[in-house]
Amino acid sequence: MAKPAKGKAKVKVTKSGRRISYGQAGKAKDGGPRVRPGTSKGDAYCARSAGQMKKSPKAAKDPNSPLRLSRKRWKCSGKKSKKA
Repeated sequence: MAKPAKGKAKVKVTKSGRRISYGQAGKAKDGGPRVRPGTSKGDAYCARSAGQMKKSPKAAKDPNSPLRLSRKRWKCSGKKSKKA
């Protein structure tokens, strides 16, 4: 199992062997998971990252970019985060 880079929460290893680390490591203030889809925090992240998708079209097209992997983890649909 690959270990994420320092300060990152997750890692994905592609078929070519490339490691992509993404997401902020650590826990939320209450000790629960940092990523909670379907919350106002999730909506704020999705809205913010939707702007990043417009600014960097190369990352927006690559399904293995950290931006796309994080949006998938937050269950972003446009500017909203879905619970399920």
